[in-house]
Amino acid sequence: MPAKNFSIRQNQILLYNKLPAGATGAGQENKTGGIYMREDICTIPISEVFEPKEGCPICRMRDTLENRVTEYITGAAMMEPDIREVTNVQGFCYPHFSMMLKKGSRLSNALILESHLKEIETSVLRLDKRGVPGKKEVEAAKKLTESCFVCEQIQWAMVRMFDTIYRLWGKEEEFRELFSQQPYLCLPHYTALLEGAQKGVGKKNYGAFAQAASDLVKNYLDGLQKDVTHFCSMFDYRNIGGDFGNSKDSIERSIQFLTSRIPEGQ
Repeated sequence: MPAKNFSIRQNQILLYNKLPAGATGAGQENKTGGIYMREDICTIPISEVFEPKEGCPICRMRDTLENRVTEYITGAAMMEPDIREVTNVQGFCYPHFSMMLKKGSRLSNALILESHLKEIETSVLRLDKRGVPGKKEVEAAKKLTESCFVCEQIQWAMVRMFDTIYRLWGKEEEFRELFSQQPYLCLPHYTALLEGAQKGVGKKNYGAFAQAASDLVKNYLDGLQKDVTHFCSMFDYRNIGGDFGNSKDSIERSIQFLTSRIPEGQ
């Protein structure tokens, strides 16, 4: 049954944030009230995440957010000072750089890189009197290689999404039914959900929540194991010409279940 009776506050997963501490302009109010990601870009209705009942709902939320953020920062936000100040400092990881190249034009990516590279020159390559970088610059370089603007948005959003899931689980029977109707939870997101569930849903509801989540994983895993075993058996000479059935993509589905990511090229 669709979760049509959820209130507006409960029916939105708010995925926007303020400028992180340490970034230029951090904490300053701007015309969007201190928010540097547009609300329409980063607000996802709970229905879009759970009602399709296709794959892992948490993966769907992450993928939706990744697409929206990478499209936004290589498009409308490319020239917004608040966002550029942050991306200059944080940069991007390889997977999200790759997404940006696919989503945005080469010019938009080049403009983002131009100011980002200049930031590196300023913060990482300052030399002391001996002509070598100091400890502060080495630490800045290390921090830069480990940070990503898109990753931070997603991590921030995951916390809020999980809070929404826990709250709805405790208050809405319809959501509990909707949650239990999901095809599965991938292993990384199942683990992340349970890590915060005891506090999120409370000790009273934890057992039922954990059971519902583990049922989604176990039921999917049982079928996945059978498909992988069947796939392997089809390479036995006695099964030549046999039917692979649902096992044809069992390798890809297993990788997606274990990592939350679809293998490249699939």
